[in-house]
Amino acid sequence: MSDALDHPQLTSHRYRLTTADGVGIDSVLLRGAPGRTAAVVLANGFTGSHRSPHIRAIAESFGSIADVMTFDFRGHHGSGGHSTVGNAEIHDLEAVVSHLRGLGYTSIAAVGFSMGAAVVVRHAAVYGGVAAAVSVSAPSRWYYRGTRRMRLIHLGVGRTAGRFFLRSFRKVRVTDQSWQDRPAEPREIAGEVSPTPLLVVHGEADTYFPTSHATAIYEAAAEPRELWLVPGMGHAERAVSPELALRLRSWLRERLPLD
Repeated sequence: MSDALDHPQLTSHRYRLTTADGVGIDSVLLRGAPGRTAAVVLANGFTGSHRSPHIRAIAESFGSIADVMTFDFRGHHGSGGHSTVGNAEIHDLEAVVSHLRGLGYTSIAAVGFSMGAAVVVRHAAVYGGVAAAVSVSAPSRWYYRGTRRMRLIHLGVGRTAGRFFLRSFRKVRVTDQSWQDRPAEPREIAGEVSPTPLLVVHGEADTYFPTSHATAIYEAAAEPRELWLVPGMGHAERAVSPELALRLRSWLRERLPLD
């Protein structure tokens, strides 16, 4: 099913994907000119959605250089299952990347925000096969409670009342099960992303994770790698200004083939 977007050169195609562990994923592919072989995947932060105007704006900016796929992580909005807040979500991203390959895309970049950024780093290290990985506002380690906002997040996902609030008011269903096996933290696995280019972006005004998280991921990574600490920037996709979106697009353009 396709429909015209405000952007005159992009059309929207809805897909229902299934992960390796059987979870349905709601996704949308924004397509430009026919015959493109490059695509960018956008991975939202926790409680985010492909319906977000912030993700939509970033997708439309990137749409001038590649087709763009957005999706809802498990437990979020139109997708099935329950959120594990960054663990099993690696299967969601792999389902999206695999689907794009099946559609004929030969060069795929992944751009993640907050929780989605941690998933992008892990995915690039574990699965590989992407042309570039971009981490925006990622945590470097799990269970971080060093800021007020993260303490509130942990209350939300760790308590019955908090999960009820998320389900009722944010359309996010969070599992009540603890992780049986802790996955490698972004700072522990970043070195395995190479030879895929890794860009680590973080706002200096981030109220969820301080910039030490970005530097920990960057220092653990191998070349090729870049670190952008952005003055005045807050957290995740909501904090991506049009100027930063253009800067990210230029970085991606240099690493994706021109169609």
